[in-house]
Amino acid sequence: MLRFTYMSQDIRDFIAPSCELLALGEPTHQVPATQRLRNELFARLAGQGFRSIALEIDRIAALTADDYVRNGTGTLDTALSEGFSHGWGAMEGNRELLAWMREYNRTRPPRERLSLHGFDAPTENFSAPSPRRYLEHVRDYLGLDLDIAGLAGDDERWGRTEAIMDAASSPGASPEAGRLRAAAEELLVALRAREREAPSREEWIRARAHLTAGLGLLRYHRQAAVPLERNERVTRLMAVRGALMAQNLLDLHAIEAPRGPMLVHSHNAHLRKSPGGMRVADLDMHWIGAGAIVASLLGDRYAFVAGGLGRAGALGVGDPAPDTFEGLLGARITTWGLAPVPSGARTRTDPVPQRSGYFPLDHATLDGADAVLFVADPDLVQLARS
Repeated sequence: MLRFTYMSQDIRDFIAPSCELLALGEPTHQVPATQRLRNELFARLAGQGFRSIALEIDRIAALTADDYVRNGTGTLDTALSEGFSHGWGAMEGNRELLAWMREYNRTRPPRERLSLHGFDAPTENFSAPSPRRYLEHVRDYLGLDLDIAGLAGDDERWGRTEAIMDAASSPGASPEAGRLRAAAEELLVALRAREREAPSREEWIRARAHLTAGLGLLRYHRQAAVPLERNERVTRLMAVRGALMAQNLLDLHAIEAPRGPMLVHSHNAHLRKSPGGMRVADLDMHWIGAGAIVASLLGDRYAFVAGGLGRAGALGVGDPAPDTFEGLLGARITTWGLAPVPSGARTRTDPVPQRSGYFPLDHATLDGADAVLFVADPDLVQLARS
């Protein structure tokens, strides 16, 4: 097991006892060490009553991964290839997480088993699929005779990059999309009417998750159909995605809270308590992210631990200046550790996000944060584990 080099208290001492959603952020998705630290932290929290983890992956795809870790359905390779979106099933840290969770659950009764969730919408950065298959899942669950495919039309016209980045190419405002939204609302009414008499609560929840995804995609495509300049277009799409993430987190919280708290792992921009923001190349985006929405509704039941990174040779990120947030943290933490939120520092400006994929700590990210998980050098973390 890894050990913190600077942690005078357990992580539960950084957050309120009432915490039910513990959000762990990271400044980049491209450092494998942060996944290994997430795994280490989740293993510790499982011993303190946490029963679930939610990752920044498609909620529907993650059902396949959850079936594997909870019930042993399928294989580890299938769970990784089909249960993770964005290509993240190829990350070694995610393989280690699923393998460990499956082993943990193997001899435990169902209520005590750990579960894995995704809380993202089924979208990529500049594309989003047709809502057809998600709505068809609900139709089939309800046993209704409804021609979803006929309403949706060709999947390819929804899934093209142009459908998201060019309002004129988007089917989101078409008459067909309007009829599809009306059909989805009918499915929602029918599904809610079925809730109390559903033979399987789990299957009903799965149908609701599919309907949430389908309705979310319809909203996403509707926004894509609004003619806007590029920066405003991407900003509003990020806002829609943030709202969908928040909805999924709140749904998952309602499902899992009776069993115990949940750990959430994602990029800082999605989990921080203040409104989100990100500057990449010629884009300067500001939106209300999932963390800000959830924090406003859950109060001290939501805690956010920001992720910080000192240097990363693989990303071309050197040592931070002493007067930056990372510089102050690095003066006390030589490898990695948990620390209170530092003050009296500035944001480092040496990394270039579009080249490194790394976004430094800033005042907005740390505003309201409960602590910082700081990695001074990911190479040293890997050495510590070996």
